[in-house]
Amino acid sequence: MKQMRFGAVLSALALLSACGGGGGDSGRGVVAAPTPTPTPTPTQTAGCSLRERQDWAAAQLNEWYLFPETLPASLDPAPYASVDAYVDALTANARAQGRDRYFTYRTSIAEENAYYEAGSSAGYGFRLGLTDDNRLFVTEAFEGAPALAAGIDRGTEIVALGASAGSLQTVASLMSSGTTDALNAALGDSAVGTTRVMQIRDTAGTRNVTVAMADFALQPVSDRYGAKILEDGGRRVGYLNLRTFIGTADPQLRAAFASFRAQGITDLVVDLRYNGGGLISIAELMGDLMGANRQTSEVFTRITFRPSKAENNESSTFTPQPESVAPTRVAFIGTGGTASASEMVINGFVPYLGTNMALVGSNTYGKPVGQIALDKTACDDRLRVIALAVQNAAGNADYYNGLASTVPNSCQAYDDISYPLGDPREASVRQALDFLAGRSCSPITGMAATASAARSVGLGRPPERQLLTPQRPTPAQREVPGLF
Repeated sequence: MKQMRFGAVLSALALLSACGGGGGDSGRGVVAAPTPTPTPTPTQTAGCSLRERQDWAAAQLNEWYLFPETLPASLDPAPYASVDAYVDALTANARAQGRDRYFTYRTSIAEENAYYEAGSSAGYGFRLGLTDDNRLFVTEAFEGAPALAAGIDRGTEIVALGASAGSLQTVASLMSSGTTDALNAALGDSAVGTTRVMQIRDTAGTRNVTVAMADFALQPVSDRYGAKILEDGGRRVGYLNLRTFIGTADPQLRAAFASFRAQGITDLVVDLRYNGGGLISIAELMGDLMGANRQTSEVFTRITFRPSKAENNESSTFTPQPESVAPTRVAFIGTGGTASASEMVINGFVPYLGTNMALVGSNTYGKPVGQIALDKTACDDRLRVIALAVQNAAGNADYYNGLASTVPNSCQAYDDISYPLGDPREASVRQALDFLAGRSCSPITGMAATASAARSVGLGRPPERQLLTPQRPTPAQREVPGLF
């Protein structure tokens, strides 16, 4: 039933990333709820002139936007050179209030479907993080993609970029303007065949490599470190790293939890440190897979629309699966790149795990609202509109400033890229294991407890890296923060 309601991206609600969007924060998140039925729009015969597309976008916002009181009574689209700019202007008031941090945006139907259905994306296949002192590091590299095949993996520093060895520009020089625009341009557009020479530095030394963008299917659960058993002082702990909430995560999550169940795992580390969100159906599946001891009458999450669309409100209850486990303690690893569907999962377990759960790392992004997809098919326009709010069984939907202050426990830790993800020596994993074992930790406080700071401020040791995001990200880049 959930697949029928939420599985089709065309009409599904999703907790999606909203990185970029005209220079705003690299926000994340959309929550998927019941499938509403938009007022029919005659897209079959409608034209695709700029004015027609702008008028269509304004009509959708007037009908569905979660904060209708913030929309201007009228706004002439003529001064705006694109649909995107007009949407940004229409939602400017809600953005100024911190309720819509570029979560409402226009995207491509074809590109978004390709990503959510199969993880399809064109790129180098790595995730990039930029430090405050303008050093660019690879925080993760994806299997089956060009970067990993060229020997680029987590911890690699990209020192310089160029179309050829003779045109290399250092990252420091590209960042001399004070913005990331030149750096994003140097990396090139997300298109098959885009080729760059990269001067890289890792444990093997400094060298030049040539990498060309290619189509690849991003695996939501890595076959290198995505699901494993960690040994900690004679205790066995299940470790799961979920990169993104897309359709292909379903069988991979089921396989991971089936393995945990077969081995009697009751303590879990759920690593969502870079997970910008995705489909609500997959977030609900994750809840089910961690809810073997939950009743089908117990609410995991509630979705609410504006009063005029209240007929679409819905509560999602637990549906334990054959692969489900009943965790006694869970440590969720998060950062400022953790958003939307990821936050929905963490928040959903607060009423049930209580003090037996913790947020480890730094504060999450803060996106308790979700989008619906409204399509103007003839123009390949999909408008992702903030149309719903998400809350847990206890009614908590107020985490615009992140989850650090709402979870029962938090443990401050940094993202140590000198170790692979899932390695017990890595700082966040180590702290998660300490919490599960009952060892002490320092709570996420001060700057690390501020959502905006969590995206850019270090935690006292190696500096935390802000995940790099272009001004107008692709659908894959919205859901996989830092992806290139």
